[in-house]
Amino acid sequence: MTLLAGKNAIIYGAAGRIGTAVATAFAGEGARVFLAGRTPARLDEVAGRIRAAGGHAETAEVDALDERAVDEHAAAVGTIDVSFNLIGHGDVQGTPLVDMTLADYERPVVTAVRTQFLTARAAARQMIAHGRPGAILFFGGAGEPVREFAVGGLQVAFHALEAMRRQLAAELGPHGIRTVTLRTGGIPETLPAEIPGRAEIEESIAGKTMLGRAATLADVGAVAAFVASDRAAAMTAATVNISCGALVD
Repeated sequence: MTLLAGKNAIIYGAAGRIGTAVATAFAGEGARVFLAGRTPARLDEVAGRIRAAGGHAETAEVDALDERAVDEHAAAVGTIDVSFNLIGHGDVQGTPLVDMTLADYERPVVTAVRTQFLTARAAARQMIAHGRPGAILFFGGAGEPVREFAVGGLQVAFHALEAMRRQLAAELGPHGIRTVTLRTGGIPETLPAEIPGRAEIEESIAGKTMLGRAATLADVGAVAAFVASDRAAAMTAATVNISCGALVD
């Protein structure tokens, strides 16, 4: 039996690399996936591949920063079992904080908090209304300061999301709704090809792990499918470490 048979899952930012990997894994485990994002052509491409493999996928152009759009889309989906927000946060990396503008520093914080609040709230409302326990997943997680590379406001955004995730776990737990964060030590496949020093960054990511390799997109999709499934029904208010040992719990 597949892990997510009969479940409806919304993936925001499904056109991105991580979103695509998660959507593909969810569909492969039997979920009906709702791919939401701002690039219809790319969403349709992902959905096409999922359908060709025998999965079920629907697409919708949704700006995950738009309160009305998020609420209306969630209401249209109706019964929601899983919500995973994987949109980009607009972070600027590689620039030291002393050289960074306020706008560049605060953008990922404001974006992450706004979009995660809107999508988590929309999913929770539908789960409660339909009496369906479900899972709201987060991505990123809190971590130690990065010493060898400037990450701007990204870590601040992740820490803010962790505070939100904990509070949601406390408030939504009585409804059977779980909140879990997946965190990695970096996924080389997601690095832009044109980023300066890409090879060195990839080597650094892998070099920090205990397994001698970095997490892959396939790893993220597989673990996300498990966490979203009923086999992880006792897991909430938690983080799942898929860093290959780069992060030590």
